[in-house]
Amino acid sequence: MSRHYYALDLRDDAAAIAEYERLHRPGNVWPEIIASIRASGIEKMEIFRTGNRLVMVVQVADGYDASARRDADDPKTQVWEALMDRYQQRLPWAEAGQKWVPMTRIFSLTSMK
Repeated sequence: MSRHYYALDLRDDAAAIAEYERLHRPGNVWPEIIASIRASGIEKMEIFRTGNRLVMVVQVADGYDASARRDADDPKTQVWEALMDRYQQRLPWAEAGQKWVPMTRIFSLTSMK
């Protein structure tokens, strides 16, 4: 099992941020999206916010392969992603077409002696 961390910004607009959070509350994320996430091998996913910065933590099974290709072919996921795009803004260093940018671990207490 491994854990991955990603960052993304929301538009710096209080109403947009509140709506984004509302859409992510239990019962508001479409069941097809939850099923797609689980089917891709993601075992746990959490999103945290400070200001307009989001950090997503994803725990995946061994052998996990990112679900982007399958998601690109799923119409319901594409509608959800288009909806989320209304609230999200790319990080300045994101590559073309990249939303969530992988984060690099720079410190781990467990690796210290």
